[in-house]
Amino acid sequence: MPLIGMPEVKDDPLVGKPAPDFCLPDAQGTPFCLRSFKGKWVVLYFYPRDNTPGCTIEAMQFNAALEKFVDLGAQVIGVSTDSQESHQKFAEKYSLAILLLSDADHKVITDYDSWKPLILLGKEILGTSRDTFLINPEGTITDVWRKVSPKGHPEEVKTVLLKRKEGMK
Repeated sequence: MPLIGMPEVKDDPLVGKPAPDFCLPDAQGTPFCLRSFKGKWVVLYFYPRDNTPGCTIEAMQFNAALEKFVDLGAQVIGVSTDSQESHQKFAEKYSLAILLLSDADHKVITDYDSWKPLILLGKEILGTSRDTFLINPEGTITDVWRKVSPKGHPEEVKTVLLKRKEGMK
């Protein structure tokens, strides 16, 4: 459902469907399950690799906006195929407070249709597409951003979240 005055978020087959549930470990090995956030908004974003330029920008911008997301009743979760140890080093290096989860076997990334053929150095490989999903408190996907540009993306998500929340009143 498009929002008036908002940039159109592409139609996606997952919009309006229940978000696929998962349980994944954080940087310390503690498992987090999506269902534990029922009753809250969830910003779930998939990214290719820790410590790469685009992924670092995206993580730092989500981290900088974290307090605003929390004020809006939202949990921000970043997921990549990197190891727990990699997430721990990444979080420490950039003082990240956002929740980073490890999907080493890319099952969850596949469930969200974000494990795709990508072109790297002229070769096609399978990898994580930079995608974001906004999940409402009932566990339904309301908005999907595919192949996002990391710079400014968290602000765009926050704006849509605010509009969605206002629409619920």
